[in-house]
Amino acid sequence: MGFTVEQECPQCGAPIELEETDRVIRCPYCNVKNFLFAPDYFRLLLPHKASDKDILHAPYMRFKGSVYFCKGTSIDYRIVDITCQGTALKQLPVSLGLRPQAVKMKFFNLGVTGSFLKRSLGLTDVLAKIARHATLAGPGKLVHQAYIGEAFSLIYLPLFVQHGKVFDALTKRPIAKLPEGKDIFAPAIEDNPRWQITFMATICPQCGWDLDGERDSVVLTCSNCSTAWEVSEGKFIRVGFEAIPGRDENPVYLPFWKIAAQDKGLEINSYADFIRFTRQPKVVQRRWENQDMSFWIPAFKIRPKLFLHLARQMTILQKDFDMGEEIPKKNLYPVTLAKSEALQSMKITLASSVMTKNKIFPLLPRVSFTIKESALVYLPFNDRGHEMIQEHLHVAINKKILGFGRSL
Repeated sequence: MGFTVEQECPQCGAPIELEETDRVIRCPYCNVKNFLFAPDYFRLLLPHKASDKDILHAPYMRFKGSVYFCKGTSIDYRIVDITCQGTALKQLPVSLGLRPQAVKMKFFNLGVTGSFLKRSLGLTDVLAKIARHATLAGPGKLVHQAYIGEAFSLIYLPLFVQHGKVFDALTKRPIAKLPEGKDIFAPAIEDNPRWQITFMATICPQCGWDLDGERDSVVLTCSNCSTAWEVSEGKFIRVGFEAIPGRDENPVYLPFWKIAAQDKGLEINSYADFIRFTRQPKVVQRRWENQDMSFWIPAFKIRPKLFLHLARQMTILQKDFDMGEEIPKKNLYPVTLAKSEALQSMKITLASSVMTKNKIFPLLPRVSFTIKESALVYLPFNDRGHEMIQEHLHVAINKKILGFGRSL
């Protein structure tokens, strides 16, 4: 389920409607483009209809992403989309229900009136809840779990207290009765919250040109100086990139994270080690002994089954491409999966690649990677009707499934 957020343009003040996954916003009135950044996570406010009341904002944790887990001798996955209470107060609803989908929310800003309850539960509590459900699926011991492409945010439900009852300020209906003579909210009030989102001008830090990116892009590119940039700690950080020239006239360039890594637990130090360890039906070539082991992870969100299939297929088939020197000027598919998310998928990709899972899965807890280098690689895919075909490796992706991934 997706949410809609209303935000004023920081340049002209005009209203802009955003989807939940939007990171690059362009004002339809003044045409100014900004990258939306929060130092930890986004905080969203549900509107209320009780302007004459003292509003109390209660936090709810929103988690959306793909969960993968290795259990027994199998790998399973599911898309998780939950919203649960961020405090331990039993008087409040356990979930927001359909409220976030029924109204347009706003980002927290320093001008918001009312009080805010402290969040006493965190992301680890949400993940523990997901893990409990995962362990119930299928036989065997859970040896590894990965959360990939997740989005975590806080949504605040407006409340007010009247005549010993707690009211939902959105519907003005009572939702709980307070214990007589006891103020359960006062000890949980957040003192002087200073959270704030940042609007970063999408200007190339190197040459001053306009950066290119779509609404849900987490990496922006500069067509003038052929650089790529991601946001970290409120700053644009340069991303290493490589582009493979296409043979067709109009290829679409799909992004992949190429991560060269060394394993400490299983001593996978080269591509040859990887082929031997996973027992692939390939004859190890001498040059592979000196070739870094690299994981090739899709840099775009897609259904969990296909994501894992692509990561495994590209990692096993990896080859030395003839790299181009410039970012392609057009047909760049947006990078919607950050490098930090790709790093979390390395162990699950390794687990998916091994042929003898019953022998290898018990060893997964000892696997630990040291990252040697990483780069964003754009691979050319050719449009063949219903599918996109990678011309060098003959890897196919269904176009409809690719499009569906933009909503994950």
